[in-house]
Amino acid sequence: MARATRDEEFSEYVAQRRTQLRRIAYLLCGDVHKAEDLVQTALMKLYVGWHRVHREGNLDAYVRRILVNSGIDESRRPWRREESGLDGLDPVMEEGLAVEDRRALIEALASLPLGQRRVVILRYFVGLSVDETATDLNCGTGTVKSQSARALARLNDLLSAQFRAVGGQR
Repeated sequence: MARATRDEEFSEYVAQRRTQLRRIAYLLCGDVHKAEDLVQTALMKLYVGWHRVHREGNLDAYVRRILVNSGIDESRRPWRREESGLDGLDPVMEEGLAVEDRRALIEALASLPLGQRRVVILRYFVGLSVDETATDLNCGTGTVKSQSARALARLNDLLSAQFRAVGGQR
């Protein structure tokens, strides 16, 4: 494959998927700036292996796996455990939920244990099947199902409690 062709194909893929990758990364780590770093890392690794990955197919699964693994790597680094000083910066999202509901959902997701959060994001935000999620997270389908059930129950409890706290007005 000629370098120019590879670059064009890679650029086209990035143009099509960058927004979705940012959203996934943000939901995985809960921070806009860390999410952008995760996406850059994933795209850099994808570019290096583009010829092999493009030939094998399933680019999206490969990039999601990089995002998840890079997020794990970053969370283990001591300097990444510090909180950023830029509270209140939220990514711009498409219209859908009210701002308050969106914030409540993001806060509820952030309160989940990391494994449960990853499962919820891949299963319900990205729309992967149980098998695809298990493959991306390198775990069994039973783990995906149990983590999903626990996470959904916890999200239901958190969001129901908040709804009741505001008087059921939303």
